Amino acid sequence: MISLNTLRTQFGVLLSVIIGGALLAFILSLKTEMGFSGNDPEVGEIDGEEVLYSEFLAAYDDVKTQMGGDSFDYDQSAQAVANTWQSLVADRVFVPNFENLGIVVSEAERKAMLQGEIPSGVYGSVFADPRTGTYNVAAVAEFLAQAESNPQVQHIWTLIDKQARLERAMNKYMDLVRGGAYANTLTLNKGLVAANNTYKGRFVACKYNKVADSLVVVSKGDIKKYYKAHKSQYKQTPYRTVNYALFEIEPTDEDKKAIEEEAKKAGAEFARVKDLKVFSRENRHASVASTFVAAKSLDTDEAKALNAGRTYGPELKGEEWYASRVAESRNVPDSLDLQHIVLSYVDGELADSLYNVVRSGKGDFAELAAKHSIAETGADGGKLGKVAYSTLAPEFADALKSARRGAVVKVAYGNAIQIFKVLGTGNVQKHYRLATLTYPVEASQATQRAVHTDASRFSVAAQGSVEKFEEAAAAQSVLPTSMNVEQGSRDIPGLANSLEVVRWANEAKVGDVSDIIKLEDGYVVAVVTAIDDSEYKSLESVSTQIKRTLLRQKKFALLKEKMQGATLEEVAENAGSKVESFEDAKSSAYYIQGLGVEPRVLGAIASVTAENTGSLLPVIEGASGAYVVVVDEVATEEAQTLDAERVKAQAEAEAMASRRAIWAVQEQADVKDLTVGYF
Repeated sequence: MISLNTLRTQFGVLLSVIIGGALLAFILSLKTEMGFSGNDPEVGEIDGEEVLYSEFLAAYDDVKTQMGGDSFDYDQSAQAVANTWQSLVADRVFVPNFENLGIVVSEAERKAMLQGEIPSGVYGSVFADPRTGTYNVAAVAEFLAQAESNPQVQHIWTLIDKQARLERAMNKYMDLVRGGAYANTLTLNKGLVAANNTYKGRFVACKYNKVADSLVVVSKGDIKKYYKAHKSQYKQTPYRTVNYALFEIEPTDEDKKAIEEEAKKAGAEFARVKDLKVFSRENRHASVASTFVAAKSLDTDEAKALNAGRTYGPELKGEEWYASRVAESRNVPDSLDLQHIVLSYVDGELADSLYNVVRSGKGDFAELAAKHSIAETGADGGKLGKVAYSTLAPEFADALKSARRGAVVKVAYGNAIQIFKVLGTGNVQKHYRLATLTYPVEASQATQRAVHTDASRFSVAAQGSVEKFEEAAAAQSVLPTSMNVEQGSRDIPGLANSLEVVRWANEAKVGDVSDIIKLEDGYVVAVVTAIDDSEYKSLESVSTQIKRTLLRQKKFALLKEKMQGATLEEVAENAGSKVESFEDAKSSAYYIQGLGVEPRVLGAIASVTAENTGSLLPVIEGASGAYVVVVDEVATEEAQTLDAERVKAQAEAEAMASRRAIWAVQEQADVKDLTVGYF
């Protein structure tokens, strides 16, 4: 049967998105101990309704349990929080609206999913065979049998089943969205033009930077008017601007020399000892591998030393000193062509019977696999194909180390019994099980204390205001970094594992300076220099950007008046420019030889057909200048057919509709994630 621990392992990240329904009463009973005193904090909003701390914690605890407990690293914790939040969004937004749309998952569908008739990513991942990765229907039956008498297993089953139903409903919804997307005639025609047409012609260009800014006037009124007309373009997520000084913990030259001496001293002992397992237990820097590696896959110098029976290293590789020795050597095929029969570990008698039948040559292996194997590959005669010996788990590597073509081997491992037949072998190669010694180059305790002292001195001097922070930075020759931290963000861009800095910043006021905050590889002292909770960027913050846009538009208007004429030569003369040429232009390339990156110009060129070449196109407002273009030649080739373009365009339309559908639903729900302050 499948144990809870095994099941959690097979869940992996999948179950981290399962919606929790855990011990709410217990959590609420802890409010006083947690300091809430009857006040349940709000950690966010979804579709206008608050998400309370207790509700989120219940779901979060479930996610952590399914992911394997509390021993999470930084990234796993962040993933658990993100997945818990998404599960609540699904519960409050997607599920109710699926019901309104009539999207339901019937009991008949659920049974078909359990039987594997309808593919289910949830069931398929949770109840995957540990060796083949294929869906194991028998494992579901075993688990449900356990659930009848074990409340904990029943609870987990409820979560699995709920997630599987949600996945099925989401797939139905996305099928509806994709079904409504189509590639129209205009899209197809443009796609064919982009794929098949190449253009050649001439142009006159007048660059904006040749027109002095003093010749055009952009008033504050112009900027304000433009801002009001285009305000939707300046929507933003609320943010705080943080300046931070980073005091990195890096090994000094003295540290590097000391580590080198320690690594070489240990390396000498490593080369002498006879019992490598005992040595690895006594030295935390040493280990003995459980799997084998092909000698030919090693670095040349390492392979040369090991092949000669010597210890390799210690050598400095990247940021660590590395040494290796051969713990065990085998001359085995570099690959094995295998087929197998997979049985549950409770079917020992059947396994013995099949093993004897196959070994005697009385039974057809492929037929027996198709009939008895619980792995989906059994339908294909149990064929696994070629498997590298270096990828085999120790139990399989031991059992197959002497196997030859036609050999039959039985191995009990994990929750399964497997019967292998060797269909063929690769070239015999030397393989090693290695003992290794690694000493990372890292800062000493003395260096870490010195960095801490520097950070502490800076923090004390910087307290009080942004000005004092800047004065302290100048006094200690520290170069601060400025970054915007958006609402809901869990990290500061460019500063790894900076959740604690973000949490401090979210609670701080402008001018507040932090104490030293410990990060993985150093210390940070930060100051909040600005807070902007507005829905839109301010006029002041975007006025320079708007002014550049308006300057370009006004310069274009001036140039347009000059770029007149019946021919390109007349236009060039009137504009004080010259006629230039381009060739091999394609609208799918986004770049024109001789013109550069000018999307509007390229779009105008691509509008010309073979029937109307030679005519002056209207003056084009480009990114870097004004242009007048004549297309002299349109060459067409059958690089793309209409049918092929239709398939491509339809796939792109469906993909875009799918992406935008999810985004649109969440945008309408007005989600506000404030969990960073608590989790």
